[in-house]
Amino acid sequence: MAYCALENLYLLMGRELEYLEGVPPGNVLGIGGLQDFVLKSATLCSLPSCPPFIPLNFEATPIVRVAVEPKHPSEMPQLVKGMKLLNQADPCVQILIQETGEHVLVTAGEVHLQRCLDDLKERFAKIHISVSEPIIPFRETITKPPKVDMVNEEIGKQQKVAVIHQMKEDQSKIPEGIQVDSDGLITITTPNKLATLSVRAMPLPEEVTQILEESSDLIRSMEQLTSSLNEGENTHMIHQKTQEKIWEFKGKLEQHLTGRRWRNIVDQIWSFGPRKCGPNILVNKSEDFQNSVWTGPADKASKEASRYRDLGNSIVSGFQLATLSGPMCEEPLMGVCFVLEKWDLSKFEEQGASDLAKEGQEENETCSGGNENQELQDGCSEGFEKRTSQKGESPLTDCYGPFSGQLIATMKEACRYALQVKPQRLMAAMYTCDIMATGDVLGKEEKVESMLSCQREKVGYFKKK
Repeated sequence: MAYCALENLYLLMGRELEYLEGVPPGNVLGIGGLQDFVLKSATLCSLPSCPPFIPLNFEATPIVRVAVEPKHPSEMPQLVKGMKLLNQADPCVQILIQETGEHVLVTAGEVHLQRCLDDLKERFAKIHISVSEPIIPFRETITKPPKVDMVNEEIGKQQKVAVIHQMKEDQSKIPEGIQVDSDGLITITTPNKLATLSVRAMPLPEEVTQILEESSDLIRSMEQLTSSLNEGENTHMIHQKTQEKIWEFKGKLEQHLTGRRWRNIVDQIWSFGPRKCGPNILVNKSEDFQNSVWTGPADKASKEASRYRDLGNSIVSGFQLATLSGPMCEEPLMGVCFVLEKWDLSKFEEQGASDLAKEGQEENETCSGGNENQELQDGCSEGFEKRTSQKGESPLTDCYGPFSGQLIATMKEACRYALQVKPQRLMAAMYTCDIMATGDVLGKEEKVESMLSCQREKVGYFKKK
């Protein structure tokens, strides 16, 4: 909530503004003095107790991206100010600043993009700008093995054999040292050979993918809640509506993820991705470490649980990197479920125990020579205990780097290889719109086409992505 003073009232007269002293109810007007307080939409009221109206929702999602920069670098402040004004003036425009420092303009289509660029050059920034080629985002996914060919005929035995051979050829491209079974389970080992991961990729149903996309804000709130619990903050006062939305979201997932393959999958969801709120899920089926987005943080009293939680964060980070850039064209993934079937850390535990034993033996030999001074011996024992506790909590480091970094890279590669052994698909954004017209302006052919399009819409031929 912000307090501001309204400066002027205007009557919108095409390209001109007519100053007014007052405006009666039921009219459309322009208000001056709100440029520093309103971004897209807001509710204006003279009383602070007034509940705000529902924000305006636009079905047109911006998908066309271009990078904008001034022709003269000294005019960058004018460009930033102009893009800010454009963002306020157009409700369908998004302004982004990438990690590389580029200013990105996101619009709903090519015509909308040209209109925004003209407004930016002539009205808001009033400078000459350089625009990159339009970039339309794609999404990578996997599908089930096809049952029909391109003409919707059932695939015969010879075609099935050809599909199997094609999948075997794809599996043969995987480097040596990585095991692949007939069901697409990838088993990979870290570079120091101390941990082994087994990952499988499965396509999510379209209904589940749509639910994940619609619930991105709720998933982000769940992640923030879990992070605050892990940091020890007091979050007992969880809003009841938020808790109800979480359980409703979980119920929707359980309703659509049914069958033998999806048994108990919802309770074992470890993370969402990319950026921890995307339409992909990571499932943990390992018996050594059980963690879920529904159960909150792990037990902090146990050192073993704390160690597994630290290593588990590396596994989740690798999953986030894998879903952020796919193996085909480095585009984000969509509608993929990664299942961590096995997580073997037995060699890592043996290596850690042997290192602690060697260090303890060396420490005892050093301290045994100082029996004449009892205080020195006590100091050595205290130092050994301190080093032992630190050694047990921190991961090992060798010539391949920190063990946590090895887990991140190994999990990322396991997810990418698990995708490559499945039928991969590239999803493009589709722009849908409804055109309404009277019957007298439509010809016979147009009427037939409109009737057919309505019938196809009813039976679901058009899939909105």
